[in-house]
Amino acid sequence: MQYKYYKFLICSDLYRIKGEVSFKFFLWHLFRWNVFRYNYWMRTCSYTKSNMYLKYFCYPVAKFLLNRLKYKLGISIPPETNIGSGFCIGHFGGITVHPKTTIGKNCNISQGVTLGKANRGKHKGYPVLGDNIYIGPGAKIFGDIKVGNNVAIGANCVVTKDVPDNSVVVGIPGRVISKKGSKGYVNRTDYDEKAFAIY
Repeated sequence: MQYKYYKFLICSDLYRIKGEVSFKFFLWHLFRWNVFRYNYWMRTCSYTKSNMYLKYFCYPVAKFLLNRLKYKLGISIPPETNIGSGFCIGHFGGITVHPKTTIGKNCNISQGVTLGKANRGKHKGYPVLGDNIYIGPGAKIFGDIKVGNNVAIGANCVVTKDVPDNSVVVGIPGRVISKKGSKGYVNRTDYDEKAFAIY
C-alpha cells in the first residue's frame, strides 16, 4: 500500500464522521473517539506491514496498540481485511469480521455485527460487500454471500443469500422488503482523493 492511498483512507474515514477533515479534527477524534482510533490503527497496521522498512519497527507497535483496542472495545476487524474508503464504525461492541471478508467503500457497520466464514454448503466461503452499505445492529452475514451496492441491512437480520443492489433487507432469514436502499443511512460520501491532497 502506498502512503498516498493510506492517507486517503484515513481522511475518508474521518470525513464520514461529520464531513470535515483537518489536523485539529483528526487529533481530537484520534484521542477522544475510540471507534475512529480503532480505524486509524487498523489502517496503520495494514500500511506499515506492507512497507519493507516500517514492517520491522512501526508495524509491531501499531499491532500492539490495535490489539489493546480490540479487547477494550470488543471489535475484531483484522488489518488484512480488504476494506474500501470511508469505513464508519457506528458503535463499538461485539463486532467480528473475518479477515478474508471484502468490504466496499462507505460501509456503516453497527455494534453486534458478524461477517464470518461458512465452512460448508453452497455458500462456503466469505462475504463480499459492495459500496454504500448500512449494516444494522446485530446483523449477521456468513459465507460466500454477495451484497450489492446501496444496500441497507436491518437490525438483527441474518443474511442467507445474495442481495441485489438498492435493497432493504430485514428478518431471519433476511428478505428484501423494498428497493429504497441505504439512502439516508450512508451519508457524507462526496469526497475524492484529490480533495485530501493538501493534508
